[in-house]
Amino acid sequence: MEMATFPITATYVKRAAAKGQLIIVVDPKWTPLVRYSTVWLQPKLGADIALLNGLVHIIIKNGWIDRRFIEERVEGGMEAFSDLEELVTRYTPEFVSGITGVPAENLNLAARLYATSPTAMIATGMGMSQQVTGTHNVFCLINMMLVTGQVGRERCGINPPRGQNNVQGVTDVGCSPVNCPGYIPVTDDDNRRKVAKVWDVPYESLSPRPGLTTVEIMQAAYKGKIKGIFIMGENPMISDPNLNHTEEALNRMEFVVVQDIFLTETTRLADVVLPASAWGEKEGTFVNSDRRVLRARKAVECPGTARIDWRVIHELSRRMGKPMPDYRDESEIFDEIARVTPIMAGISYSRLEEGSIQWPCPTNDHPGTPTLYLERFNTPTGRGRLFPVDYVPQNEFTDSEYPLMLNSGRVKVESRRGELETQVRISEEVLIGEVFMPWHFTESQVNRLTRDELDPYSRIAPFKLSAVRIHKI
Repeated sequence: MEMATFPITATYVKRAAAKGQLIIVVDPKWTPLVRYSTVWLQPKLGADIALLNGLVHIIIKNGWIDRRFIEERVEGGMEAFSDLEELVTRYTPEFVSGITGVPAENLNLAARLYATSPTAMIATGMGMSQQVTGTHNVFCLINMMLVTGQVGRERCGINPPRGQNNVQGVTDVGCSPVNCPGYIPVTDDDNRRKVAKVWDVPYESLSPRPGLTTVEIMQAAYKGKIKGIFIMGENPMISDPNLNHTEEALNRMEFVVVQDIFLTETTRLADVVLPASAWGEKEGTFVNSDRRVLRARKAVECPGTARIDWRVIHELSRRMGKPMPDYRDESEIFDEIARVTPIMAGISYSRLEEGSIQWPCPTNDHPGTPTLYLERFNTPTGRGRLFPVDYVPQNEFTDSEYPLMLNSGRVKVESRRGELETQVRISEEVLIGEVFMPWHFTESQVNRLTRDELDPYSRIAPFKLSAVRIHKI
């Protein structure tokens, strides 16, 4: 987790260090947070599974597991644990050190600190998921939490801070190709019937088929399968991987609409740009990474011809022959959200006037839920599951033509997908043979170098692992 990317979460980490808490930093690149760490694990890019399996190996070998927790709260109990134990047998500190480059003594120290502390929390950066093996990376973290019992208790568990403001909120309420509001899969027949009734639309009009992710949309557009796109609050010509492919996909579409508060790299390719509203120009709610729903209040009016976002969508829906209800204000919209989102069913604007509420909050008299999974996990059995996964080298590799591995984050550098011009600085913040480059500068769009191969489970692209070469110009 990088301080510049997640400054609020990093502030809590720094406060913890000041109070004497022990901090483990796992990052292939040096960041300021390393200054506050007890131990820094600096693995080679793409070696996270080997690293985490190695930590679990050490934990098991030293008897630092929580047997009672495994028996009571893990599906399959000790039998399931035995499968994980067998898989990690070969992940000795020496073996893992050979893959990751992390010294064995650091692996042993980190495993002991995490497993034997009274409580332990994990905060992850985007690099954990933005890999072809991102889902398996998370499985390994879950394995480590479950065998040590460092979850399902106060001040334990995992916290994946979100990359942008209110990303948590929009996914909570269904801005997802696979979930309805409240993280209920679109395949859930009973929920679709309920939602269709609230929305006053035919049940058959709500497809049970998962939709496409951002990258998959661009891939389909490139092949001519998608003719038009409406982009709101997103700048894919900076944030998408393999930007040359994304640019061509947008150019191949028949109609591109972008709704944003200012001109962006993507609006240059749009047929129509709709002026939207900034956060201080509208009423609404935000949801923090800790699931805390907060009220946001309008400070100023929209400038010029800009409009409130929901009113733009509302008007477009009417003109397209699918009118929505005639909402009087934002509170009525949130009331509808509560009706179709079980985790927010007990939240309303009137309650939020008294303070923030953390979901799940299923009823009007429920106080909210500060800590998840105190009694059961959100699975059919209420128990957690172990997912033993092996380390496999990723498909992206260096060779004599592309000898360096690029890690992008928030040089003329050239990959197999594109090239760009920038400045190079020699640094000891990364390992030999690796380079790091932030992705948010329009002058040097690093995602022209990254690839759009997807994690088969999460459908997230591997922004963090790209073979490149550097030319002096």
